[in-house]
Amino acid sequence: MLDADDVRRAVPMTAAVEAVREAFRELAAGRFEVPQRLSFAGSTTLVMTACHTPSSTTVVKTLNLAPGRTPMILGTLVWNTAAGQVVADAVEVTALRTGAVSGVATDLLAPPSASRLALLGTGAQAADQVRAVAAVRPLRHVSVFGRSSVRAQGLADRLSAEFPEVTVRLARHASAAVADVDVVCCATSSDTPLFGVDDLPERVHVNAIGSYLPSMRELPPELLATAGCVVVDQVGAVLEEAGEVIHAVDAGLLDPGKLIELGTALRRPPVVGGRTVFKSVGLAVQDWAIARLLGEATGMRP
Repeated sequence: MLDADDVRRAVPMTAAVEAVREAFRELAAGRFEVPQRLSFAGSTTLVMTACHTPSSTTVVKTLNLAPGRTPMILGTLVWNTAAGQVVADAVEVTALRTGAVSGVATDLLAPPSASRLALLGTGAQAADQVRAVAAVRPLRHVSVFGRSSVRAQGLADRLSAEFPEVTVRLARHASAAVADVDVVCCATSSDTPLFGVDDLPERVHVNAIGSYLPSMRELPPELLATAGCVVVDQVGAVLEEAGEVIHAVDAGLLDPGKLIELGTALRRPPVVGGRTVFKSVGLAVQDWAIARLLGEATGMRP
């Protein structure tokens, strides 16, 4: 059983970004079987699985979510190979792979010189969003906004210690945080949009990884309607689970046919400009990518 510290020692963020990038290319090439995520007990228990058909390796992850509990999320990940199994702390893997996919999307869609980041959210996923952007862009400034100023300050202090070359400041409002940045990372469970489309610069890339239920919405529908490019992890998944996408489609503001899957975009990079969006609800291929690295670190290869 690999605990959180074991996972972090085995998989640095730079390796996680590259592994997740390759997994999405493999997904687009049809080399994964990925069943729809199972959800039980009012979406408080989630089960995700994927099979990489060329290697016949599978990953199975279970998560239990209990708002108000500390920690809020508990879970286990199992990577299965012909040689045996690797079992790991699923919470750490989830944070790592969720950050990594934002890194992949940022590397694809943000300007090469992007150095200013707005981080909206202070929960378990937040710090890895910063780590992932820092892995692919010359990050110099981070604005942090959260509902709790105490938690926001604590996160800002941790980020300042980890990235001494980066200036980290608190923003009093989400709209202020996003006003003058190159990249925005949304990592909240909000049920209303965090900012208005007019709060954003004309050229900005936005990652949204927090919402995973139809009732949740981090992004304004006008952003999805006017963005030059909207990339998603998987079209079917976001149309079932991503509240902001569902709302924009139902309102007639977004044509689902214009959604581009990340794996496709990696194989055929889109021409980007203006505002770009990446919306993720999380796929088991990301867990598989991290689990493969954990397997290699423990000497267990397919």
